[in-house]
This record gives sequence, structure tokens and C-alpha cells, in this order.
Amino acid sequence: MALIIVARSTVRRAPPRKRLAAISVVAVGLSGCVTFTPDGGMSPVSREVSAAIGKDTVKIASPADAVDVRARVSTLLAKPLTADGAVQLALINNRGLQAEYNSLGISEAAFVEASLPPNPVIGVERLATGGSLEIERRVIANILALITLPARSDIAKTQFEAARQRAIEATFRAAADARRAYYRAVASRQTVSFLEQARISADAAADLTRKLGETGAVKKLDQARAAAFYAEVSTELAEARMNASTDREALTRMLGLWGADLAYKLPGQLPSMPRIQTVQQVEVEAVRKRVDLIAARLELDAMAKTLGLTEATRFVSMLDGGWRGNYERVTADGLQESASPQGFELELQIPIFDLGEVNVRRSREIYMQAVNRLLEKSVNVRSEARSAYLTYRASYDIARQYQNSILPLRRTINEQALLEYNGMLIDVFELLTTAQESIDSNIAAITAKRDFFISTVDFETSIIGGGGSSAGASEGPVVTAAAEGGGH
Repeated sequence: MALIIVARSTVRRAPPRKRLAAISVVAVGLSGCVTFTPDGGMSPVSREVSAAIGKDTVKIASPADAVDVRARVSTLLAKPLTADGAVQLALINNRGLQAEYNSLGISEAAFVEASLPPNPVIGVERLATGGSLEIERRVIANILALITLPARSDIAKTQFEAARQRAIEATFRAAADARRAYYRAVASRQTVSFLEQARISADAAADLTRKLGETGAVKKLDQARAAAFYAEVSTELAEARMNASTDREALTRMLGLWGADLAYKLPGQLPSMPRIQTVQQVEVEAVRKRVDLIAARLELDAMAKTLGLTEATRFVSMLDGGWRGNYERVTADGLQESASPQGFELELQIPIFDLGEVNVRRSREIYMQAVNRLLEKSVNVRSEARSAYLTYRASYDIARQYQNSILPLRRTINEQALLEYNGMLIDVFELLTTAQESIDSNIAAITAKRDFFISTVDFETSIIGGGGSSAGASEGPVVTAAAEGGGH
């Protein structure tokens, strides 16, 4: 519904300026006192992230911020990178995460915009016909938008809160992805180091076998086996180096590094395994803390408010009102005559075909769609938490089994095989087979340890959210920042 004030030239009663002032006073009374926050809504995000994972978040909004971040990046890269250092680096230097923070700022702008009354429209029309000159001035204000201003502002506020939760979720996701990438890169580097040592041993064995073959002490078959073993280890090393390079690049992307920063240092092996965590109520903690669930609930609240607004204005939106005044000046004989007829213009749309039921039905279906998706997500969150915890416990047991049992046994087997070979109790084939099995077990142990650290990340993020593609994907329709004030 729009209020249209039309005046042709000057009208004696309440001039358009006074009427416009009156409209402005009403608008100010209906509007709230919403203003922009100094940091674009980042303070709650920073507090939540700091409390949950103990890391800082920074929104780069000025050249001074960029300089500060550059200094922190240099400090973090001055020494070999740790897992915590990689996470902190990603949270301040990853530009994709900065884009998520910009989305939060956009949502805040939509909130502030929704809390402001609509600007009145002023139009001027000049018509000259023969000796007559007619001037028409219009002041148009959207009365329906003014009436629904508090409701629309409340909806936008809820959406802004949901956007904050999405920003927190994006931060958790970036932290988890950076930590996973770090463990993969370090594990790949450790695998390369182990295979380099294994190739040195295989090269020495192949060389010794070849020299013994020249004296006739070793058969040609054993020489071929030793040479093949060296070639196979060399191939495994080449593949491991390729994986190490790609894993390092994945980490580099997460950290947002380029140029001279690409020479950052990683440790040679994974850290020692920590004690396992014990959580009694995994599902309850996940449902209570998951930021994606919190955001989905807030978006559902905003959608419910939008549905209520649509039902409340379904008939009012069909009404258009206006005020009109005219002034005509006749200049044929040099004299002026004025007349100021006053009146109120009212237009009413006759609801023959659509009583507003279309918007109401659409809103209800969208709302119920969001409800069902939220319920589905809550079920999935419980399952994801249970699954992550089971994987975490199992991967811990597997890694411990390699560390405490399999690798010590492999060392014993290698020592005994070498003794028996020196005593001519076994041939080269058995010795090389034992060596290959030992290499496989050591690589599997590194992989198991890497998988445990990654499962730790998965388990922790299954509780707080934002840990992966399933937790980070947005689901359901997003309500517009300012709900429509009406429709036909």
C-alpha cells in the first residue's frame, strides 16, 4: 500500500514539505535504533571460536589489518609449522574464510536496511498546453512498509544471528580442513623419509648381491630378485614424493600462502599420539553445540515470522491510497488564478482471482520444507557424532596396535631373518620378502597414525560443527533479508 500526495503548484493546506515531515516523524517512530557494529558483527564470532578451539579470528577490512596479518604470518612461518600454527595461519590468512566474513557484513547491512523506513519518493511534472501551465508535485510513501517495519526488522535480526552462526561454522570448517591437510602433508613427508632409507638399504643389498654374483656365490635368480626389490622400492618412493607434493600444495592452499612463503618448513614426522578422549553423551553434545543446527533453527524462526507477516498483510497489500491537490495558472491575459481542490484518492484491487492464498500456501510449504530438513539434519547430526566417535576409537586402537605390537614384531623378524641369512639358513628371496613386508608394515603404521589424527579432527568437529562437506553444506531455502511487505 502506497500513500500518494500530489500537489499542483502551491496548495494552502499542509504543504507537501509538512506532510513529508509528518511521514518522516511517523517513520522514525516505527523504526528501531539499529546501527552498524564497528567490526561487522565479528565480535561474537571471535568469542565463540576462541572459546571452542582457542584460536584468533581476524577480518581484514583495512590496509592496517592486512599489515598486521602479514606480520603474524611471517612470525608463524619463521619456524617449523605445527598443527596449531597451521590452524591459526588459516584463520587469519585464508581468503575464502575472509569472504565468509564479508557475507556476515552483507547480512548486517541487510539487517540495518530492514530496520530503516522506506525513503519517500518525490516527483515533479510540468505540463504546458496553449496558454496554461500546470505543475504537479507528488510525494509517495509506502505505508505498508511502514506498518510492517517492526516485523521485517525482527526477521532481519534473526537472519543476521543465523549469518553469525554460519560465519562461526565456516571458521570451524576452515580450522578442521587446515588441520587435516597438515596431518596429511606431514604423514606424506614421513613416508618419503622412510622410503628414502629403505631404498638406500635396497640399493646396498642389490649391489652386494650383484658383486657376489660376479664371484659365483649368488645365483642369477637372486641377483634379479634383489634388483627388482630395489626398483620396486624406488617406484614406491617416487609415488610417495608425488603424494607429498600434492598434499603440501593442498595445505598451502588452505593456509593462503604464495610467493616467498612457499618455503615454509614442516616437521619430519607426525607428533606422538595423545591420550584418547572419553565422551559420555556424544549425541547430546552434538545437538547442543553444532553451529549448523543453531543456524538452521534461527533461519527456521525467521521463516516462521515471514509466514506470519504474509498472512497478516495478505488483504492489506491489495489497498493503495493517495492524497492529491491541484493548482492551475492561466497566463493568457497576464492574470493568475488559482484553485486548490482537495481530495483523497483510493484504489482497491478487487480480489476476484487471488485472495492472497497463493503466497500463504507457498510460505507454508517452504516453512514445512525447512522444518523437515531441520529434523533430518538433527537425526544426521546424532548419527555423524556416533559414527565419528566410533571411528576415532577404532583408529586409535589400530594405530596403537601398529605402534605397540606390529612394528616391534617386524623389527624382531628383520633381525632374525638377517641372522639366518648370514648363517645360510634362508636364501635371498626370503630375506627380500621379509624386508618388503617390513616396509609395508611401516608405511601402514604411518598411515594408521595419520588416520587417527584426522579422525580426531572429525570427531571434534562432529560435536561443534563445520568439520566437513556434510556439516558445512547449507540446506534448505534462505529467507530474504527483508520479508516482502505484501503481494497479490
